[in-house]
Amino acid sequence: MARFIQSCPRTSTGPEDNNLGKVRNFFHLHMVSDSTGETLMTVSRAATAQYENVQAIEHVYPLVRSVKQLDRAIAEIEGAPGIVLYTLVDPEIAHRLERACRELTVPCVNILDPVFKVFQSYLNVTLTGRIGGQHALDADYFSRIEALNFTMLHDDGQIPGDLNEADVVLIGVSRTSKTPTCIYLANRGIKAANIPMVPGIALPFQLDEIRHPLVVGLVASAERIQHIRQNRVLGINPVGRLNEDYIDRKMIAQEVALTRKLCAERGWPLIDVTRRSIEETAAEIMGLLREHRAEAMSGQTL
Repeated sequence: MARFIQSCPRTSTGPEDNNLGKVRNFFHLHMVSDSTGETLMTVSRAATAQYENVQAIEHVYPLVRSVKQLDRAIAEIEGAPGIVLYTLVDPEIAHRLERACRELTVPCVNILDPVFKVFQSYLNVTLTGRIGGQHALDADYFSRIEALNFTMLHDDGQIPGDLNEADVVLIGVSRTSKTPTCIYLANRGIKAANIPMVPGIALPFQLDEIRHPLVVGLVASAERIQHIRQNRVLGINPVGRLNEDYIDRKMIAQEVALTRKLCAERGWPLIDVTRRSIEETAAEIMGLLREHRAEAMSGQTL
């Protein structure tokens, strides 16, 4: 039987929220890691998202590498029983956690164990047991840092002179998530720049001269952009006069239409982000980038 600790009516978060008035059930979710805990959070949130009206109260215990640190986590688990997920390389610490969870009669899962077993069976290799191996300061790590620096320097149309050094250039009207998408891409080692489409302001001429980067247009529905812009303007200047053109739906629709036309004329792929998360948008861009690079390599070998 599920052990939900509380429930309450969910409040509306915007015009697209269809769960108004529904009861949302909460449960404790404990994540114990000898590294950052990012893997656990990603997996647990993906799993929780599959259950309607269920919300996890997250307890994260990162960098648990000693018995003393683990015992503090176990004490909190005892005080707020719930599901326990863990990634612990040290077998002594892992066994201690599993034993404590059995005594508390709470479920406890090593989320990487099935993956490790498949790898060992298929590759016939020995597990190294290296804590935080995915966070090693290797060439890929420094490549991501370089990409992030590039992306921050080239946000919102800055320094257009070296756009050709980018891997991806995003264009779009205000509030189409260009900046957060670029940052997400940078964390994957992709140098991303973004250029805003502003009525009455020409795009930088360098955009016509670049050859290396993939250029992608981002659009959203006029209704969605209007809603985001209104919230942003009121948040910045709650008592001041609103920029009527900036939040006018007809003007926004014209901006979106101009972006669509420009991308069609120049053969740039276009992504509608109206109902997409940043991760989904970035995933499609990375797929387009792979195709773009493959075409470039094919052209060089001809």
